[in-house]
Amino acid sequence: MSISGKMKGVLVTVSKTRGSTPREAGAWMWVGQHAVTGTIGGGQLEYMAIDAARAGRLGVLHIPLGPEIGQCCGGHVTLTLTSCDAPDPAPQPDLLIFGAGHTGRALARMALHLPVNVTLIDSRPDELAKSEVPTCLSALPEAEVARARPGSSYVIVTHDHAIDFLIAAAALQRVDATYVGMIGSATKRTRFEIWCRAHAPAVDPRRLICPIGQGAPDKRPAVIAAFTATEILSVRAASKVPA
Repeated sequence: MSISGKMKGVLVTVSKTRGSTPREAGAWMWVGQHAVTGTIGGGQLEYMAIDAARAGRLGVLHIPLGPEIGQCCGGHVTLTLTSCDAPDPAPQPDLLIFGAGHTGRALARMALHLPVNVTLIDSRPDELAKSEVPTCLSALPEAEVARARPGSSYVIVTHDHAIDFLIAAAALQRVDATYVGMIGSATKRTRFEIWCRAHAPAVDPRRLICPIGQGAPDKRPAVIAAFTATEILSVRAASKVPA
């Protein structure tokens, strides 16, 4: 233990890469005697770094990623090992899913395995009861947008187009929203744009992603959910928001 009361360990950071490598420069993991947090790419590279850290080898390690260590990346990684307290858990971004139908529940289940805090929001208690993720029962789902933390992502998959439009308009007015997506089609998007001109002229519908999960080969909820999850992470990465 350190004076601060945290566990003492070693921070392993990818400080430089060349060629094909499993992680980018800046990737890290913390190694304690009985725990590891984070990852630098797995495989023999990670095992070697963990062994070095637990043996107290601080400083710089130069590791070629070739057959001699059982990895076929072919690149080269430079690791820096420094003594460090256990890191505080990194805050995860919020993902608010509006609509607890088949697609909403499928995306919520998938989000449990992603680096996000997911909440499923609906006005129907029976539908929320089918979910395995944190839920929010709300008679006015659009009001939950105002309570969301900065940088949140919003996915709108309710059972009612009118509700969808109200939620989308509220989310698009959040300048800090990282992702706003609504299930639908090109026709629904056009109708939303017309609705905005009549009822919410301050809203810029160009920021809306609709349909969500673009490129999904079919309309099964699990498939749409998989493509939407990838879309959300891609948008967050492109906006340089930690995901």
